[in-house]
Amino acid sequence: MATTADFRNGMCIEFNNGYYTIVEFLHVKPGKGSAFVRTKLRNVQTGRVLENTFNSGVKINEVRIERRPYQFLYKDEMGYNFMHSETYEQISIPEENINGVAFLKEGDIVEVVVHADSETVLYVDLPPHVILEVTYTEPGIRGDTATNTLKPATLETGAEVRVPLFIETGEKIKIDTRDGSYVERVRS
Repeated sequence: MATTADFRNGMCIEFNNGYYTIVEFLHVKPGKGSAFVRTKLRNVQTGRVLENTFNSGVKINEVRIERRPYQFLYKDEMGYNFMHSETYEQISIPEENINGVAFLKEGDIVEVVVHADSETVLYVDLPPHVILEVTYTEPGIRGDTATNTLKPATLETGAEVRVPLFIETGEKIKIDTRDGSYVERVRS
């Protein structure tokens, strides 16, 4: 059991029959009345952020979670199959538990977040940025660079993103896996 005095960013707690990580918190001691802690909590399963206020000194169940490196092997009817990088243990994870699944390709190393006590997989995090090849995009119009116009492009994983007009088929680009946005062209 932890109290509100133990709060820190990234701490995982059990709240409203779910697991939440603390995004930010602020201890407030008003001149009148009792102290309280204002928090922003992110749901581990859904990713939704909610704000909540705890009275100072309230007891909270802290949840131990571990981040483990896994390599993506393949996808089948059971889900996405991963192998632990050190123990070679293989697990299958459903698509809804993987953040940024559209940018996942075979051989990628990801972080699997596991509930330490029950050994259940909570979610999978891809690296913040991945480098993927553009398999198809319309050719850009020469000289049309005055505006910040974007065009659709299909990546090697099948995902579709918006890219600047100068990007050609066959080029490698860096993608932000958190929101699916184009970051930059990668020179080989």
